[in-house]
Amino acid sequence: MDGIELLYKLKKITELRHQDVVNAILGGVDNMDKYQYMLGQIRTYQYILQEISNLLKNKEQSDNIIDIKTRPKT
Repeated sequence: MDGIELLYKLKKITELRHQDVVNAILGGVDNMDKYQYMLGQIRTYQYILQEISNLLKNKEQSDNIIDIKTRPKT
């Protein structure tokens, strides 16, 4: 498994966990402390997903870079 594949798997797992917490909040929370904790989890999952997205975007951009300053060898 390469690094990119690992990032995609981590992204998928994080999205599933994020959705689980969102569904739990929508189902109802019995006290404010639990609600605040779950909001913290959601924010953390969103942060992680953004960081993974940034890493994947940087990888995609670096794959498409062509160095036009080098001269072909003749």
